[in-house]
Amino acid sequence: MALSLASASLSFSAPLSARMSAPARAFVVAEEKIGFQDPTAVAKAAAAADKAGEFCYGLPGAVAPFPEFDPFNFLDGKTFEQVRTWREAELAHCRVGMLAAAGFLVQEKFHPLFSGDGGPAIEQIPKLPVIMWPLITIGIGACEALRISVGWSNPNEPEHVFQKLRPEYVPGDIGFDPLGLKPTDPEEFKAMQTKELQNGRLAMIAAAGFLAQEAVTGDTWGTYWGAPDL
Repeated sequence: MALSLASASLSFSAPLSARMSAPARAFVVAEEKIGFQDPTAVAKAAAAADKAGEFCYGLPGAVAPFPEFDPFNFLDGKTFEQVRTWREAELAHCRVGMLAAAGFLVQEKFHPLFSGDGGPAIEQIPKLPVIMWPLITIGIGACEALRISVGWSNPNEPEHVFQKLRPEYVPGDIGFDPLGLKPTDPEEFKAMQTKELQNGRLAMIAAAGFLAQEAVTGDTWGTYWGAPDL
């Protein structure tokens, strides 16, 4: 689980600047073309979606059976920029949740990087070698610094507000795609974003369940369910 927390920040960040390459699509350019988002087109689409009554300004992630799930009305009166910032935060938690859930399933029995003695994952972090604490802190800080540098607008810009994202930034997209899975078609990309959010939301619930179960019982999930070898 320590590895999941330390590495999750690598997964969200975004391109530095954008330029128009075609009326229907714009490429965001950093060291290479790694994304697509025309800020003007996105803003117009969000305004049109809001006017049409679409949930969350038409952003990906609204799926059945709760397509407009907002029981505490957090979205009331919120601007598109605020919602984009929240989407960035949701993706961050989704990705940490997916890594954490996988960590509970695997790390309790298999942790070759550390000399852990097994047992509940929630008890393994305090048992790490002392040197790992500053290393983990530095690693997380470096990842967050990278994410902020490429995804957040310069605080010295006119009319800057706290946590304002760059207009060309696609929340969660740092161009990290070693297997070439990212679709080039915007609609296919939107569908993949929804799939990631679905899996991430489930993983957050699963990780919370693992945490609660181990905190209450003091046993690994396998031991609790009568399968200690898992």
